[in-house]
Amino acid sequence: MSEDEVVTPAFGRPGPQTDTAPDGTAQTVAPPAVPRPVRLIATDLDGTLLRDDKTVSERTVDALAAAERAGIEVFFVTGRPARWMDVVSDHVHGHGLAICANGAAVVDLHSGGRIVEVRALERENAHAVVKALRAAEPATTFAVEFTGGIHYEPGYPPFHLDPAATIAPAEELLAEHAERAGQQILKLLAHHPQLPPDAFLSLGCASAGMHASFTRSSPTALLEISGLGVSKAATLARCCAERGIAPAEVMAFGDMPNDLEMLTWAGRSYAMANAHPDVLAATSGITHANNEDGVAAMIERILAEQV
Repeated sequence: MSEDEVVTPAFGRPGPQTDTAPDGTAQTVAPPAVPRPVRLIATDLDGTLLRDDKTVSERTVDALAAAERAGIEVFFVTGRPARWMDVVSDHVHGHGLAICANGAAVVDLHSGGRIVEVRALERENAHAVVKALRAAEPATTFAVEFTGGIHYEPGYPPFHLDPAATIAPAEELLAEHAERAGQQILKLLAHHPQLPPDAFLSLGCASAGMHASFTRSSPTALLEISGLGVSKAATLARCCAERGIAPAEVMAFGDMPNDLEMLTWAGRSYAMANAHPDVLAATSGITHANNEDGVAAMIERILAEQV
């Protein structure tokens, strides 16, 4: 995709326009609204800001720094836990905050990823989800992401597992153990070895959606399960409200279903060219793929427009 092929909305200056009324006569119609200047950029990480090798390109680093110099705040909004944020911790300026675990945690990257806000999944709801998914698909295995780290079942696949984690059935992991006393649940993870990812998401929502919020971002059948009402969008909206920033002043980037609510909330939203079909259909524009610095390309364009 060339620079000229980046698909964006038509943000021209408004002027008098005419249209044809049902009776065939010309009539004046209201011009389109001028978009408000971008005051905050919200971007997903994996598949979006990061390249496939999990690096941040030099072009993207420069674009993020230029946005901050122009007075635009940047928020990383990701499904990652705080302990996996070192890949971008050097590229957060100003406030230093990031939204992690699909909105369940706000972390301070200037303080080594310290969690400063939690929207937890209650244990009784986590238990109910495990029970419902086991009944619907017995081959499902689980992991539990606590504020203090991840723990998982024996059959859970070895994605990025902590060697210090407890390995036990989910029901035991969710029990009130002394070693996890005071820790809150950020996410419950559910994996199925055979189901198509979108089919597993639909099944999860149908069987246990009354207990928790379901989404996915992995190419495998891996569900990410949060407290009811918890999402990237909800936490981002609260962070923006605290700063007096309206949705129309936010530009958001993403590539997977866990980004959808954030993308539809933001005034300007861009899907990566490599995005899930549902994301491509939901955004106001499409930019280059993550390996082609699509986020940087749009930041550069917006900065040129707002000069």
